[in-house]
Amino acid sequence: MTGSLGCESGRPLPHTHNTDMLDPHQEKVLILDFGSQYTQLIARRVRELKVYCEIHPYIMPLAAVKDFAPRGIILSGGPRSVYDRDAPSVDPDLFSLGVPVLGICYGIQLLNHLLGGEVAPAGAREYGHKTFTITNFDDLFYGLNAEEQVWMSHGDRVERLAPGFEVIGRSDSCPTGAIRDLSRRLYGVQFHPEVHHTPRGKEVLSNFLFRICGLKPLWTMASFIESATESIRQQVGDGRVICALSGGVDSSVTAVLVHRAIGDRLTCVFVNNGLLRKREAEEVFHLFREHHHLNLVYVDATVDFLYQLQGVVDPEEKRRRIGHEFIRIFAAEAKKIGGVQYLAQGTLYPDVIESVSFKGPSATIKTHHNVGGLPTIMPLKLLEPLRELFKDEVREVGQELGLPDSLVWRHPFPGPGLAIRILGEVTAEKLDILREADAIVAEEMLASEFYRQVWQAFAVLLPIRTVGVMGDERTYEFVVALRIVDSIDAMTADWSRLPHEFLAGIANRIINEVKRVNRVVLDISSKPPSTIEWE
Repeated sequence: MTGSLGCESGRPLPHTHNTDMLDPHQEKVLILDFGSQYTQLIARRVRELKVYCEIHPYIMPLAAVKDFAPRGIILSGGPRSVYDRDAPSVDPDLFSLGVPVLGICYGIQLLNHLLGGEVAPAGAREYGHKTFTITNFDDLFYGLNAEEQVWMSHGDRVERLAPGFEVIGRSDSCPTGAIRDLSRRLYGVQFHPEVHHTPRGKEVLSNFLFRICGLKPLWTMASFIESATESIRQQVGDGRVICALSGGVDSSVTAVLVHRAIGDRLTCVFVNNGLLRKREAEEVFHLFREHHHLNLVYVDATVDFLYQLQGVVDPEEKRRRIGHEFIRIFAAEAKKIGGVQYLAQGTLYPDVIESVSFKGPSATIKTHHNVGGLPTIMPLKLLEPLRELFKDEVREVGQELGLPDSLVWRHPFPGPGLAIRILGEVTAEKLDILREADAIVAEEMLASEFYRQVWQAFAVLLPIRTVGVMGDERTYEFVVALRIVDSIDAMTADWSRLPHEFLAGIANRIINEVKRVNRVVLDISSKPPSTIEWE
């Protein structure tokens, strides 16, 4: 382990905030979501260009948009037609704010429709790779070629331009594939620049952000740390904080960041809920108390959590009960410490997106125990300094803070732990089986070249038993599924194409070394339509 927590004396670091430094949130973009499966990718590309952005539902009131004070607005795609009876829309005055707007797919259609143009079904639906011809290179398409490959996914198209607009790009089936109103700085593209299938789409977004909006690339993780540290100090004041420390990268970065801000007024609480990976409790305790010298309280609540999960098979109910039990324990520990006002936890932006469904018409996918699984009435105020970050950004923050690579690049582990990797009722026996199987997966991945290549690799215990033959005897035992995926930010994922020999080695070890398992299967589904976790 290398690196320092930044306040080894136990006192907070001196106030080092540079008042001349611009707030990285000052240069920001608003993304209005109309239900596109690609909306999160827009945010990722903007963040990668070092500009802060937030996704909000299309129903965001105009007054709230003004209060947000974006330097640019992006309208996402969506599955609807602008002429549907209940088509998602915005206040047309949005386009009179003097803020540059970029409409993507449904966004270009809505922009044109609301400003007096006409949208109609395309003669032929465009889906997939298309050749796009650019006719103007002044701003949005600056530096691109006359023809570029783009990704299309639409049935409607702009048929008649709204007053003030001109065509700046087209495809064979979409003669109005890109438009602009230069005087009002309003732009639209029918293709999706945010997806990797549009090779130079990121350059299009870059042109919008920097050439059209005049933004500055202030969103770096170093600037985030500076800003977040100051924000924590202001929010907490002279109060005390407990941090829900699990040992994963999210909670660990949270703990280090809060400790950087307030020093010994932070107490980390590690709860062994009995749902952890093999040897996890011992490793976390040693790392943070013995090595980093944090105030750390260890609570063994295995019996309590297993009691709460008795007879529970519904995954949402599992998450709810686990979330409530965590809060009960944290509240009790806070009372023992005294003067604690805040609970710090490692909630990330994808947790919020998937749990709360604040993105407009998109559906809630699953409740995260630390977001939607929390009680309505909380005994402690929440402190969530990573709530606006994606996972790759959190890892970058961890590296900036000096955390070791072994922790920073550890594969994600869900807050509810192994409970949501056991399909059906959670029992002590099933936990023992899955814990051993999962440890083998981790060992084999770490010993290979694949650990850093994939996003996540783990085992799932299925609620079925199958017939097998072991030592010439019939067996009737459990099935373990392997889930190994590639991803950038967990919003989308695909199964990892690892060598069959390597996968066979993992399967053989599990079957031979883990009692009560006689079959291993491989999950080859993508997200979407599946999720990464099974529950």
